[in-house]
Amino acid sequence: MREDLSDEERDLAAMVREFADTVVAPQAYEADRNHTLSMDVVRQMGELGLFGLPFPEEHGGQGGDYMALGIAIEALARVDQSIAITLEAGVSLGAMPVHRFGSEAQKQELLPDLLAGRALAGFGLTEPEAGSDAGATRTTAKLDGDEWVIDGSKQFITNSGTPLTRFVTVTAVTGVVDGRKEISTIIVPNGTPGFTVEPPYDKVGWNASDTHPLTFQGARVPAANLLGERGHGFRNFLSILDEGRIAIAALSTGAAEGCLEASVDYARSRTIFGTALSTRQNAQFTLARMRARVHTARLAWHHAARLRDAGRPFAEEAAIAKLVAGEAAMDNARDATQIFGGNGFMNEFPVARHYRDSKILEIGEGTTEVQLLVIARSLGLAG
Repeated sequence: MREDLSDEERDLAAMVREFADTVVAPQAYEADRNHTLSMDVVRQMGELGLFGLPFPEEHGGQGGDYMALGIAIEALARVDQSIAITLEAGVSLGAMPVHRFGSEAQKQELLPDLLAGRALAGFGLTEPEAGSDAGATRTTAKLDGDEWVIDGSKQFITNSGTPLTRFVTVTAVTGVVDGRKEISTIIVPNGTPGFTVEPPYDKVGWNASDTHPLTFQGARVPAANLLGERGHGFRNFLSILDEGRIAIAALSTGAAEGCLEASVDYARSRTIFGTALSTRQNAQFTLARMRARVHTARLAWHHAARLRDAGRPFAEEAAIAKLVAGEAAMDNARDATQIFGGNGFMNEFPVARHYRDSKILEIGEGTTEVQLLVIARSLGLAG
């Protein structure tokens, strides 16, 4: 428990940590090995109110904030990053765009099930030619009477093909204004003719997370499925991404802490040349550096979350948090694997899964290089 947390936040951390240890951790190895996301675990997270943490009670939320969401994500990521990213994406990329930019009718229709974990949604931004350069979007949506006709493709879309997935929100070019692409966001329900959820990826890590490419070939949805104002899709996406970076930083911190906890336990129990590995100074120094990374990463994402929840600017701090925490997760995973030696190369040990899982934390929701660019711009250095 951390001194900067309120009593309510400490209770939340303890509750989710117990859930992670007793429900999530026991199934993590088999879920990873079988590339299967447990709908039972997702359902239980919904029953705990985790999907509704940062949303108002009027739409079925818990009335909390982004700090509460980060606390839950961090606790889950200690034992299973796939489950943690399922929650993170379900909130930040699934429900949050509807909450922030949806009409009241869209909120009333979609949010109750999303916030209760009875439904999931994906956010279709990334394309084969539009990753960090999201403005290079090629997917198009054209009005034909009272319907949008969508053509294009998306890739790396989380929570897009589960049995609970209700819809995906996609960015699409809806016109050209002053020589620039007009990008809007549109809700596309699963099962829409012309919308295909392609087979899942064979990934390096996050194997129990649901991730698919999406294809749109003349997919028609009502004009009322526009989410937010026409032409504001890219601007709205950037604000969602800033918040998502805080959540990914919390996930990264949890991963880094999970590696540290496992390594400390292993070093104490592992005997080498007649003494515990933990008595060796080189192991102690490695563990100390791992602890320092967890501490620094947690401070960074806590600060960004507090700023966001106070209604203050936080984009730079979110970028710093994601940069620091993502690197902490990857560095701790590498060091943990070294501490475990040959066992660290065996997938049944959590550190091996963290080693595979953590690399994406330096890529997803803005690469390390994008975070550096955001920080450089805040210094007035960008041209």
